[in-house]
Amino acid sequence: MAEVHERRDRDRDTGNAEYDLSLIPTWSILLAAIFFVGLQYLFHFKMPHRHGELLAMRIAMGFFWGSALASYALLAGYVSRDVKRRNMSAPLWMLMVILMPAGIGAIVYFLVRQPVVSRCPHCSTELQAGFNFCPQCRFQTAPVCGQCYRSVQITDIYCSNCGHDLATDGAPRRLRAYHDE
Repeated sequence: MAEVHERRDRDRDTGNAEYDLSLIPTWSILLAAIFFVGLQYLFHFKMPHRHGELLAMRIAMGFFWGSALASYALLAGYVSRDVKRRNMSAPLWMLMVILMPAGIGAIVYFLVRQPVVSRCPHCSTELQAGFNFCPQCRFQTAPVCGQCYRSVQITDIYCSNCGHDLATDGAPRRLRAYHDE
C-alpha cells in the first residue's frame, strides 16, 4: 500500500500526465459524453435535412461541435479539481472558465495558476513546490548539498554546483538512494 502512495506522490510531483488525467471527475466525463451524444442526435435527427445536402458535412459538423462541447466540459471538470490542489478560489475560477467565451477563462487560469501546494510530513505546514526545507520545523523535504544548500538529485555523488562530496553530508537516511557502508 505504501508503494501506491509513494508512486502517486512521485507522479504528482513530476507532473505525470496519467495523474493529471485522473483529476477529471466522473461527473465531468458523463457530462462530456451527454454533450457529445446529444449534439450528434441534434445534427442527425432534429435539424432539418435539405435535398442535396452533403452528408459528410453534417457528420463533420456534428463531430466537431460535439467534440468541442465535450472538451469544454472535461476542461471545466479538470479546473474544478485543480484549483483545490492549488488553494485557489474554486467558485471564482469555475465561473471564469464557464462564462468567458471561447475558452478564454481556461487560458487565463492556466497562465496565472499557483504552484501545487503540498504539506510537510512532520508538522503539516503548507509548502510551495520548490521548498527543500519546511519553514516552520526545518524538516528536510528534498536532498540538498551540505555546503551550498542547492537542490541535488538523490543519486548524485557530487554537487553539480560546487563539487562538494555528498557522501560526507549527514543527510537524513530517508533521502539517501544508496546506504553509505
